[in-house]
Parts: sequence; C-alpha cells; structure tokens
Amino acid sequence: MEKRAAIIGGGLGGLSAAIHLRHAGFDVTIFEANERVGGRANLIERDGFSFDTGPSLLNYPWVFEKLFALTGRRLQDYVTLLPVEPSVTFQWPDGTRFTLSSDVQRLIEECERLEPKSGPGLIAFLRDTRSKFEIAFDKLVTKNADSYVRWLSGVSPMDLLRLRLWRSFYKELGRFFKSRYIREALGSYGMYLGGSPFDLPGLFSILPYGELTYGLWLPKGGVYGLVRGIDRLARELGVTIRTGCTVQEILTNGASVKGVMLEDGSITEFPVVVSNVDVPTTDSVLLHRSGRGNHRLNGVSRLKMTPSVMTFYWGVRGNVDLLPHHTIFLPGEYRSTFDELMKRGVIPQEIPFYVSLPSSTDPGLAPPGDTTMFVLVPLPLLSQLGEVDWHSTVRSIRQRVLDRLRWHGVVLSEDRIAVEEVMTPVDWERRFGLFDGSAFGASHTLFQMGPGRYRNYSRTIKGMYYTGASTTPGTGMPMVVLSGKMTAERILHALR
Repeated sequence: MEKRAAIIGGGLGGLSAAIHLRHAGFDVTIFEANERVGGRANLIERDGFSFDTGPSLLNYPWVFEKLFALTGRRLQDYVTLLPVEPSVTFQWPDGTRFTLSSDVQRLIEECERLEPKSGPGLIAFLRDTRSKFEIAFDKLVTKNADSYVRWLSGVSPMDLLRLRLWRSFYKELGRFFKSRYIREALGSYGMYLGGSPFDLPGLFSILPYGELTYGLWLPKGGVYGLVRGIDRLARELGVTIRTGCTVQEILTNGASVKGVMLEDGSITEFPVVVSNVDVPTTDSVLLHRSGRGNHRLNGVSRLKMTPSVMTFYWGVRGNVDLLPHHTIFLPGEYRSTFDELMKRGVIPQEIPFYVSLPSSTDPGLAPPGDTTMFVLVPLPLLSQLGEVDWHSTVRSIRQRVLDRLRWHGVVLSEDRIAVEEVMTPVDWERRFGLFDGSAFGASHTLFQMGPGRYRNYSRTIKGMYYTGASTTPGTGMPMVVLSGKMTAERILHALR
C-alpha cells in the first residue's frame, strides 16, 4: 500500500490519527471545511472575548502527554495547563450545593456535610473505581477488536465481576452513598455519554473517579490553546493541513477507496481515507454519492446517539459573583428529567445545564475585569424534536437559564451581556457534520462499547477508515485522541 492518507476533518481525532500516521512515515493531508482545525473544540473571538465552542475543560492529561512523547516532544513545551480546583460544583433548586475536589480530605468533608459518616463510603468508592479504571484502560479501552470474545480476552472472570456491567450506574453509586445529592451529582456524568445513570452500566462510575484522580485542567488560552499546540505539532511533523477546504465526496473504485473530491470539483487520489466526520454522516453523505453509503448495515448502523445541545457564549461586563469556574445545575425531579431527555425525546420541564467561567482561571480570555461565560443545555436529538421554531426556542431556553441563575442569586441583566453567540443543534449539525445534531457521538450503553460501537474501518471498502467520538473508544477529548491512535494502528496493521 502506498503510504499516503487523506483525513477528512481536523478535529482532535483527525489530528491524532495524522500525527500517528506521519510518525509512521505516511504522507498525510488533512482537509478541514472550517477556517480552523479542532472540530467541536473550536473557537469564537469577539470584542476581546475568547470562547471555546465545545469542550471547556481537560481531563486525563496523560493521554495528551503520550501523544507528544510519541514524537520525542513534551506537552508542556506546547501547552500550559492551569489547574481547576475545586473542580465542579453542583446546585439543586432547593439550594443544596455539592463541590468535587481532587483534595481527598476536602472531598471527605464535603461528602460528610451532605451525608454524615460517609467518609468510609467515599474511600471505598475510590478504591473500587480505581480497580475498574485500571481494568478498563489496561485491558479494554484501547483494544481494537471486532468481537466481544476478542475484546474481553485477557479479562478474567473476577475482572468482569468488578466492572459491574449488569448493575446500573445509579445503583452502583448506591453501594457507597445514601445521599441522593451525591448520587445525582456523580450520576449526572452519564448525561454526556448519551444515557441515563439509571440505564448505563455501573462501569461508568470510573468517570468521576478519573476527574478526581487526574484533576481538571484548563489549557492557557482556553481549550483551543491545546488545539493550537496539537496543530503546531502536526505541522512540525510535516502533516499538510488545508483549512476552508470541504470534501464533497469520498470516491471509490470497486471495493477500494480511490480518493476525495472537493467542493470545487477537484479530485485528489489517496489509497487511504480517514473520516473524522461522524460515522453516520460520513456514510449517508460522503459515501452515499458513490453508491457505498449503506456498506455499514452490519447491526450497528442505527446506534443510539448522545443528546444534542444548545450552547450560549456570553461576554459579560464585570465579574459574575457566586459562580466558580465549573457549575452544573441539576433539576429537582432528577429521574423524570432524564426520562424526558433520553427516552421521551422532549425538552425537559426542568432543564439541566452546565456553566463555565473560563476567565476565572485564565483572565486573558476576557477584557480586563470582564467575564467569559459558556452555557451548555442538553436537548433531544433533532429527529426527536421534529419541527422547531428555533428563534422562539432559543429565547425560551435563554430565559429559563437566566431565571434559574437568578434563583441562585446570580443576576445577569441584559446590559451586562455585551457579547452573545448561540449555537442550536442545527448549527452544530451543519458546521461540524454532527449526525442528527448529536453533540458527543454514539452513546455508551452496555452494547455500544468496544466492538459494539461503529468500527473504525470499513469491512467492504479497502482503505476506508473512521476516527472520532462515534467510533471506539468513545466520546470526550482524551477518548478521541486515543481513537486517532487506534485508527492509525488499524491502518499500519493492514500494511503488514
């Protein structure tokens, strides 16, 4: 096989795949439709305010350290990481607050404030989830496997027992905590995996553990500061990156990839094509035109997807008091809200949402004395929502967010919001090729992990590969960077 590869989309998965392939001697070209690389992790700049469009914090820094170390470089020479501590505060309508911290003593005190004598339960939880985390990352997460038998090979019966795959995430938390507030806070991580904590497997108790153990970080300059560092690394290695360059079609010749056709009609031939666009969008749009769009109807072509989101970017004059860097506002009716969002596909009566104030950690993201504010509201998928008047829906959800903030004493008058940008699920779908508006790719239900996710290669089109949140291992910045590595391994294996 000629060692040339086209990568469609310069998200973190595409950049990671490009770096791994270039390190292995490939001639790599990234075609990015937008003005900047980064995919969901993009940037809005207005009037001195800098907004990360999607991911707002970094966890598992060791994943990024390994990416740079692969090429003999150091992450800290490209990116400065600022600690966010305490990490996350949760708030409920009844005024209850709960704050996570990587300081174990501080975390014990916070847990015991809500649930007296829960310290031993917290320590037991951390020990249990450490065991799960090690099993998952040492034996499962980064394994390319096409069947559950192969994926689980090397995992002992005792390991499987420890993973608690048969018990729900929420019930697993109940083994250690009686307080509904602690369980609801930790269980809310399931929302970003596209499932309810009442349905997701207990394995995912590793999510809060990972953040507590490795901390939360903000790259200086925002998350896009990390993207800039990875972009610089790729270019230094010799990866060609063409921005503002839309791929209209993936061309095939019989059962093999032929290359890509750009929006202007020009054709470039490649023996290897990697799509960093969502797998279903790649199949239905980029490959459909060549008659190969249904080649993945292999039992996973209709995977359940994570929710869509509406995001607000506010440049606020002055400080925003009473809010730390990272706050999640949870509903009073927790279970019914998850049912409305995940099962019924309607906008919940009580919308949960997330608020980030990155300028509280990196003041350079806003004009002196002002605040950069990001709000993310999970919503059902576009196909579930049906016809929507987005103008009125944006206005309604915006007011509901402001009302909830006011309920907690955070008053944002209209004259203080000097800059505002909004992205609806339709905007996310159009700008970044997100299938059905899904913000985080395929969900992580019990049968949508490992080989149950979209495969990162095509069974029927030689030279066609996939990377990103919908493939293995899953969603989130560290996972898509690992996805790029795993896709590159598939390609290199095909050369042997």
